[in-house]
Amino acid sequence: MHTKINILFIINPISGGRGKLRIPDFIDKYLDKEKFSPNFVFSEYVGHAGELADEAATKNFDVIVAAGGDGTINEVATKVLKHHKILGILPLGSGNGLARFLNISKNLRYALSIINDFKIDEIDTAEFNKKCFFNLAGMGFDAHLSAVFSKDKKRGLSGYVKLGFKEVFNYKAQTYHLNIDGTEYTRKAFAISVANSSQYGNDVYIAPNASVKDGLLDICIIKPFPIIKLPLLGYVMLRGKAETSDMIEIIKGKNIKITREAAGAVHVDGEPLQMGVEIQALVNPLSLKVIVP
Repeated sequence: MHTKINILFIINPISGGRGKLRIPDFIDKYLDKEKFSPNFVFSEYVGHAGELADEAATKNFDVIVAAGGDGTINEVATKVLKHHKILGILPLGSGNGLARFLNISKNLRYALSIINDFKIDEIDTAEFNKKCFFNLAGMGFDAHLSAVFSKDKKRGLSGYVKLGFKEVFNYKAQTYHLNIDGTEYTRKAFAISVANSSQYGNDVYIAPNASVKDGLLDICIIKPFPIIKLPLLGYVMLRGKAETSDMIEIIKGKNIKITREAAGAVHVDGEPLQMGVEIQALVNPLSLKVIVP
């Protein structure tokens, strides 16, 4: 009789704005019990999923599954990376940027079938002032919006979009100095994203040619634009045409230093943080083991 794989599901009960308390029953029904021995825990506050993953990694869990949105995945993946364990993903958020990139279905039954098949791949990870990220990090308008949205009681895509339309009219572009693998750039930007994978989530592509296996980050600079062009910006990102747009400049690199006008908001996998004037970003090639289709 073969030894079963110990697997822990860390569930964020409020990801994407829906209750998740019945998810353990669903997993219990569709998970391959001949292959896996499952356990379940719920995160209770920001940072708790990471604490639970850290604790689990020191016990006998081989696989740790983040069941939540991009923020939950970031917390869990950071600890999985630290302890050299295997990450699984059940996408329960409103954006699900990394899960979409990896073709992990939001349909939980299909997502569980991916875990049951247990195909493991290695992907790049990245750092933003030593804070791990796996999808996108950035500054400018999207970081400002993440900070404002985090204080809003309404979760989900519709609330995010409504808030975005409200905030965009008052946001002012800033000047940034960038050093990308030794080459200097000065750019005025509405937003700068440092992308490991291709999209914000919801199939909004800021770096359509990004790869989590190329050992590179895509530095995506959204140039200042008249507000009348906002629909066009949205259109090119939804169509995956950011590379060809004159509103967006994309530069690939491994080691990036960004100096901005003032300290303030950044986002790391969509979660708002405060950082200083100087931001150092780098890539760690093929450093995380993930269950993929």
